[in-house]
Amino acid sequence: MWRLLCLCVALCACVEASAGPLLDRLRERREAQAWGEEADASAASNLPLGAHALKDLAYGSNRAQRIDVYIPAGAQHAPVIFMVHGGAWRVGDKAMARVVDNKLQHWLPRGVVLVSINYPMLPAANPLQQSEDVLRALAFAQRKAPEWGADPASFVLMGHSAGAHLIALINSAPQKAAGFGVRPWLGAVSLDSAAMDIVATMQAKHYGFYDKAFGADPAFWQLTSPLQQLNVGAPPLLAVCSSVRPDHPCAQTHAFAAQARQMGLRVEVLEQALKHAEINGELGKPGAYTASVDAFLASLAPAFARQ
Repeated sequence: MWRLLCLCVALCACVEASAGPLLDRLRERREAQAWGEEADASAASNLPLGAHALKDLAYGSNRAQRIDVYIPAGAQHAPVIFMVHGGAWRVGDKAMARVVDNKLQHWLPRGVVLVSINYPMLPAANPLQQSEDVLRALAFAQRKAPEWGADPASFVLMGHSAGAHLIALINSAPQKAAGFGVRPWLGAVSLDSAAMDIVATMQAKHYGFYDKAFGADPAFWQLTSPLQQLNVGAPPLLAVCSSVRPDHPCAQTHAFAAQARQMGLRVEVLEQALKHAEINGELGKPGAYTASVDAFLASLAPAFARQ
């Protein structure tokens, strides 16, 4: 009887030990799905007439250090949208339909080159390391731009969710980019980041995937926070935020914009009554949302105003 009881206790302990990580993964998956962050196997649709794509160009030796380039017909000195996908810093792909499809259909016929990148994910690379890989990809794309009929001086950074955090972080401290061989860019468009102030996020109630990304070190929170890294010289930023998410990302976005304006920087906030995934997937469809983003881009460079 005693042996049977010991065996039952041991089995329960094993089940509990194995269930812990499994439950964590299931919880993270539910959280990611709630914000449309789960991996999407669908890929880019057909390109507009005359456009072509260059796939999986390597900007480093890691298999994740790859970019896709979508080039409109007759591109010459074309402006560039440099797109960084989201996925809670741990999943996602540069070719997902909601990352590129509607953007390609809208901007390629207007003579805009679209670059969409992959980068190493958690747990192999933390968000700070990911931001550095984004800079490596940006430097590579700027060097190659003339070969694609693109203008290396006319880049605009764009990212969704975790990608929006990464481009906001880079845009907040552009001085760091020079060390990676990056030339100045025109500005950035952040698509629904709830991580503009990592310190505030981590000190408040938050989803578990933030702990996986940012850990427990307040010094690391500071280094990876767009608000805390914001400094004079940051290019203009358009921050799109969902007004229907229960975690209220627009609150952090407005606080970030207020701090930027106190420093004499240009940050515009565009609230949209769209879900998190829709902020990404709907961009490029005809309507007021896309028109507002177009107006911001045109304010950065006349080339973006081409019809």
